[in-house]
Formats: sequence, structure tokens, C-alpha cells
Amino acid sequence: MVRFTKGALAVVATLMMSGSAFAEQRVLKYNADFDATPLAGMQALIADFEAANPDIKVELNNFDHEGYKTAIRNFLTADSPDLANWYAGNRMAPFVAAGQFMDVTDVWDANNLGDALGATKASMTIDGKQWGVPYTYYQWGIYFNRDAYKAAGAEEPKNWEEFVANCEKFKAAGIDCLTTGTKALWPGAGIFDYLDMRVNGYEFHMDLTAGKVSWTDDRVRNVFKEWARIQPFITANASAIDWQDAAALLVQGKAANYVMGNFAVATFKQGGMTNDNLGFMVFPEITPGLPRAEEAPTDTIHIPAGAKNVADAKTFLAYVASAEAQTKLNATLGQLPTNKNATVDAADPYISAGFAELSSAYALAQFFDRDAPAEMAKAGMEGFQEFMAKPERLDAILERLEKTRLQVYK
Repeated sequence: MVRFTKGALAVVATLMMSGSAFAEQRVLKYNADFDATPLAGMQALIADFEAANPDIKVELNNFDHEGYKTAIRNFLTADSPDLANWYAGNRMAPFVAAGQFMDVTDVWDANNLGDALGATKASMTIDGKQWGVPYTYYQWGIYFNRDAYKAAGAEEPKNWEEFVANCEKFKAAGIDCLTTGTKALWPGAGIFDYLDMRVNGYEFHMDLTAGKVSWTDDRVRNVFKEWARIQPFITANASAIDWQDAAALLVQGKAANYVMGNFAVATFKQGGMTNDNLGFMVFPEITPGLPRAEEAPTDTIHIPAGAKNVADAKTFLAYVASAEAQTKLNATLGQLPTNKNATVDAADPYISAGFAELSSAYALAQFFDRDAPAEMAKAGMEGFQEFMAKPERLDAILERLEKTRLQVYK
């Protein structure tokens, strides 16, 4: 007969209890592609989630960005995780169409996310259903040099007509009205996206980037008509310089305005600008009455169709969507929470302005090279670059883009 001391019995009981708890703990497998700072932020969020849900453990499998683009197409068809990072809008559409992302409308409904995440809802919705949860984004808009405005005797414009009229004042003062650097192509897409959304609206822009509209359509031509009004006042050698070179022109007061994302603020300030002379404005209205859409690349989390632990994955999505979690996470990221009830650093005027801009937007675009397939995006951005240098080639540019559209969207 085996006898145990009281101490031994206590150890056995403890081991049995811990073994039972371990057996009951469920595991969520989460695949993502974070850089160092975002990774630290998400690890802290996961730790908070696990503390609030001690029966759930989250295993984060982190990939590099380029490797993830290939990996996601593989793991969604075999050995699926329970959670996966991706992007909103047309970038998620192929996975939804292929039945590889799960409908999570119930998570949105149960947590009133249609209100809290209202600005992002359109970009997360396909066929009237929501297919993931957004957790961070950042704004685009027009950054401007207040000193350049003073030098030209110009006032901050209240609408597009005033913006265009200011260009003559800047020209007279020897200042570029608008700068950009399209050597890497993508900065020009920001200008196009805003012009299209302000001329034709969000739904049209999404249809265009989804290949449902001809590039020779008169509505597309109308976008370039507005672009042509400011083209003579854009930095002349834009196609030969990078975005940082254009940023230097804004810093030096050689340019007045720059259509750019909030990540550029650090570069402007490194060049010597301060909150006193660096301004930010929402891209002005062009077609009166159109609901205001904004450019806001949005990172999202989805539940793959092959997920094995769906209930806990939905619990995690609801947690990530909460105002508290997004406030803490985005403070680490230096970006904006998608939950309008979250808070941001009031001392940062650009973060505050961006939060107000995006939280009140009708809908959000993801940027041309996310919303359009890679081949169409490249052709489009090459066309935008060419138009800014040679606007007289517009017909040939649009015909070439239409030919590409017919090849890409089959």
C-alpha cells in the first residue's frame, strides 16, 4: 500500500489542477506580418487579451512582409490558422470570392461595430456582409507650408476652386503650388485617388479599381480635367525625384502643398518644420454634395474559412475592435485607431486631425496599389506619372490603361 505525506498530496493536487487548467486552455493560431514596433504592440495586446481570457492562448506566427504575400495563399488552402492579417477593400475581395475568409457580420452586430467602426464599414463589406475587423489605419491629406502661404499672400483654401486659384499666387511668388516625387510611382496615385473620389465618389472609385469601369469613360476623363488645372503648377521634375526629395521642397518653402500620408510628418520635422509652420488639411470638395471619402490604408484581421477555433477567434476580433485595445495599440504604432470611441494623443495635431478626418468619413479607400491588382496598379501609376509630365498624351495613356484593364480583369 502506497502512502503519501500531506506535502506530497498537496504537490499531486497542484499538479492535477494545473494539468486540468492546461488541458482546458484553448489555442488560437494567428498568422501575421509585423515589423518590430507593430509586433511589440500586438504582443502587448495579446498579453492583455490572454489576461482577460485565461482559457485562451494566442500563438502568433510572424512572417516578413514579402514572404507573407505568398504564405497567405498557401496557408488559407492548407493548415489554416484561426486568425490572419490582411487589408481592407479590394485587397480582401479575392479571398472572400474564393470562400477563404469567414463572414463575421455577427461579430459586428453583437458589438455594435457598425457605429464604432463606421468609417471602415464600407471597406470591410462585400455582399452586405463584413469579412474581418480593422485595427489600425493612417490618414492621407494635404500637408502645407504656412510660411509659403504667407509669402504668396494665400489663405488656406475652403474648397477646390480656392485651391486652384491659389496656384497662380504661388506661381507669382516662385513657389510650386503642389509638389510630389513619383520616381517610385506610388505618390502620384494619392493625387489620382483623391481627385477621383472628389469628382466621382467612393463607389465609382472602387468600381474603377475593381475593373468594372472603362478607363476611357468620360467620368475618368473628368478626373484628369481637374488634374490638368493644377498640372502646370506641380513640381516640374516630379518623375525624377523621390518622395523625400519633394518633402525637402515643402520644408524649404519652395513648394506650398503636398498630397501625402501621415508617416511623412517625421520627415518634415527632421527637415526643420514645426507645428507652427506645418499645416494639414482635408483634400477639398470638388463635386458638391458627394459624401466625403478618404484615403486611409487599413490593416485588418480575418478568420480564415478553415479556422478550427472559430468561437474564440471571434472573441479575439471583438477585443481587437474595442476602443480600449485600439487606444493602447495605436499609441505604440503611432497610427490611428479605427474605433471612433478610442482616444489619441491630443498633443499631436496631425494625429488629432487625422482621427477627426477619418472617424467622420463616409468611406475609406486603401490606396490605388492596394485597391487595384498589381499589374493594373503598376500600369495606372506609370500613366499618372506620364500625365503629370506630358498631359497632352492623355488619350494614349487612357487607351493603354483600358487595354491593360481588359487583360487583367478576365
